[in-house]
Amino acid sequence: MSDALKELGELLELKRKDCVLGWDVTHDELNVDVAPSNLVAFVEFLKTDSNCQFSSLVDITAVDYPGRAKRFDVVYHLLSMYQNHRIRLRVSVREEDMVPSIIEVHPSANWFEREIFDMFGILFSGHPDLRRILTDYGFRGHPLRKDFPTTGYTEVRYDEVQKRVVYEPVKLVQEYRQFDFMSPWEGAEYILPGDDKAEAKG
Repeated sequence: MSDALKELGELLELKRKDCVLGWDVTHDELNVDVAPSNLVAFVEFLKTDSNCQFSSLVDITAVDYPGRAKRFDVVYHLLSMYQNHRIRLRVSVREEDMVPSIIEVHPSANWFEREIFDMFGILFSGHPDLRRILTDYGFRGHPLRKDFPTTGYTEVRYDEVQKRVVYEPVKLVQEYRQFDFMSPWEGAEYILPGDDKAEAKG
């Protein structure tokens, strides 16, 4: 399988130099880095070219790298049932960049792109209905960004007095706990890392 994927990678680099920034085969999977400006044309090529025929869009997701200038990777997984191949496309973008929507090529991208917008805050140009899909309409922030607090910003509850749902700032009823994961399990008959703490206290 790796040889076939390497041949496919070489073919894509040869035929679409304008789109392919680089490629590799890792763990028997073909990964292709694509220029954002040529994404739609490249996805269409993958779908229609007789050597590719990647007709199924399996998934679109994103990865957040806060320390990089190009903070996000938008990742596309495509399947060719005709050639029995899978391919992963990576598009690296800055926080303020817009990614072209691929809905014209794969209509099923609609909700995937909405989910990425909701969870990461990445904008897709040309999307017909880019709005939140998993969080509430008044939700602040994007939960899958690495800098989003684990507690969130607001909490939602039903108020019996007002007879409606109310939004309030998050209030922790106890001090936020930090775990060092080194405490021993009570009653364990075997030695765990951190058991020396219990002995030191005793």
